[in-house]
Amino acid sequence: MANPEGWAGGTPPAAGNGSTAVPALPSAPAADAVAPLAELPGLTVPWPESLPPPPALASLPPEPDVAAELAAQRQEQQAARPDAALAGEQVKVGNHLTLIFPQSFKTFPEQAAFMSRFRALSALRKYDTDKDTIAQVAARARADKDLLERLLRIYGYYDAVVTQAVGNPRVPGAGAGETSADAAVRFFISPGERYRFGAIDLGNLAATGADYPHFHDAFPLHQGEPLDNDRIVAARTSLDTDLGENGYAFAKVGDPDLLVDHKRAEGDLTIPTEPGGKYRFGAVVSKNPRFLASRHLQDIARFKRGQIYKRTDQEDLKRAILATGLVSSVTVTPREVTPPPPLTSAPVPGAPAPTGEVALDVGMVPGPLRTIAGQVGYDTADGFRLEASWEHRNFFPPEGMLRLRGIAGTKEQLVGTTVRWNNWHGRDQVLTLDLYGNTVNRDAYMARTVAFTATFEKLTTLLFQKPWVWSVGLETLATQERESAVSGQTVPRNTFFVAALPLRGAIDQSDDLLDPTRGWRAALRVSPEISKQKGGPQVTYARIQADASAYFPVSRKIVLAGRTRVGSIPGTAIENIAPSRRFYAGGGGSVRGYGYQEIGPRDTANAPSGGRSLLEFSLEARIGTGLFGGALQVVPFIDAGSVSASTTPTFHDMRYGAGLGLRYKTGFGPVRIDIGTPLNPRPGDKRVTVSVALGQAF
Repeated sequence: MANPEGWAGGTPPAAGNGSTAVPALPSAPAADAVAPLAELPGLTVPWPESLPPPPALASLPPEPDVAAELAAQRQEQQAARPDAALAGEQVKVGNHLTLIFPQSFKTFPEQAAFMSRFRALSALRKYDTDKDTIAQVAARARADKDLLERLLRIYGYYDAVVTQAVGNPRVPGAGAGETSADAAVRFFISPGERYRFGAIDLGNLAATGADYPHFHDAFPLHQGEPLDNDRIVAARTSLDTDLGENGYAFAKVGDPDLLVDHKRAEGDLTIPTEPGGKYRFGAVVSKNPRFLASRHLQDIARFKRGQIYKRTDQEDLKRAILATGLVSSVTVTPREVTPPPPLTSAPVPGAPAPTGEVALDVGMVPGPLRTIAGQVGYDTADGFRLEASWEHRNFFPPEGMLRLRGIAGTKEQLVGTTVRWNNWHGRDQVLTLDLYGNTVNRDAYMARTVAFTATFEKLTTLLFQKPWVWSVGLETLATQERESAVSGQTVPRNTFFVAALPLRGAIDQSDDLLDPTRGWRAALRVSPEISKQKGGPQVTYARIQADASAYFPVSRKIVLAGRTRVGSIPGTAIENIAPSRRFYAGGGGSVRGYGYQEIGPRDTANAPSGGRSLLEFSLEARIGTGLFGGALQVVPFIDAGSVSASTTPTFHDMRYGAGLGLRYKTGFGPVRIDIGTPLNPRPGDKRVTVSVALGQAF
């Protein structure tokens, strides 16, 4: 078809060119839009308006239980409404956040811990600003609502209802439309009934036999007590610790399981426990005996073979081996040697449980054993100083250290060697042998000395701070000494041969070895000595020194600390005592503000000559700051001291120094910087002194 569009519109196509004429489509009649529809054939169902109305439904009688439950829910919802809850206890958490508890919630004993947790975790409190949009506040309020519900469940409130109001609620008693301007979000808490512990199942704990009553009575949770998930975690840890401390080396305490029954308002607790057998300590076995022998490890341990196994003793041995500084890693693994005999009958009350034997296998990876150290410096008073040392910490196994050291300086030169055995035949027992030769040129004296010392001491350590320590030693020396020049003239040297038996005992009742905040310390040193001066008499005397310090916490950030030191050398005249053996005062560990050894009698050249008695006092306030995360302390101090030529300490010619110090607390103790000045200086005393050290001044 040549023109299909035209044909479709009613125009007949033209004939010709081989085409065939097609008649036009008939025209459809015009439709009437408002005419009614024709009846559909076969439709016999009447229209709905012609149907009769349905019969009325009869009401069912109310169920008593359902009605009571609905009434309780309506009452609870009414209590949770803001207008009703405003009458409860309001706890303001932030500028725009308030919690409202019912008055009965005041009896909740853990409310302080509950609020502390919420403050630490609240999203609203963390991001509490005046620039938040209402959408941001609403999102954080939803997160805090979930947080409150979780915290309430931790403390056993499983039916608690928490509702929130975002905005500024109406102030009770105020006029119509008046709102509170200080709270954007309020949570209304209806805690409901607190659930209690139901049945408590401790697994196979009864297999401990005669020990079962102890474990059962010591378990901190009991049926009927208020449910507390924190106490469940602590109770599980307590049970595991109790088993490990009473011989059960292989005890296994699983994760607790709490089944909450809402109908009974109780939670049934199950802690799966497999105690295994009870054991005593056997041998300590070194896996590397050429490095640290088994016998030496047994000396380090705080337990003896045959004692009841304790997990803390096992961990203490591990820490002690790490504290030697010889290993980079260590493992201590219990191994069953003899199993405990099986129970053949019911346990007899009070009878000890049968035990097996467990050995401790110690695996060690040796760490670096050699150290080369050095330091170089210059001081306006002491001049240039270069110090170097080399040491091998296990040169004489076990734990036999060899150290070679030397000093080259303007006023001091030294060459020496030291051999030191740590943990010598016992924990924290040290034997030290030291041989050295040195020359010293100080303002007070000049000395050339060759000395040998041997010391055996019981140490206190950061790992185990002991209340009582002591040491005993032997010291022999030959020294050529002379006091300072007089009127520019050189004084001849005197040769002294000295043998001493230094003894020391100390009591430590403080709370920290390097940074004490409370308690006290006291120490006494007594050194009987025999001195023979070349060309002079042989004399006997004693060097006695007593130290005491006390620490008083005034507040959470302020500690007052005080120290006193008293010394005396009775037995002979001062000219028979080598200048290096006399008492001096002044310096960073003595009277701050004065130079080293600058306090005391002076000769005609105005140089310190030392004395036979000593008296010192120190008082300082250690004030914490918020700087560097609270690690920085500011310490004002005042010190006083005197040295006398008599054997009786005296307040005559007392020198005073004062200043300000800084303490920066680190993991190994505070770093100390003290800047002091003399309050009553003498001619030649410096106006300012600076001392730097590790640890507090006392």
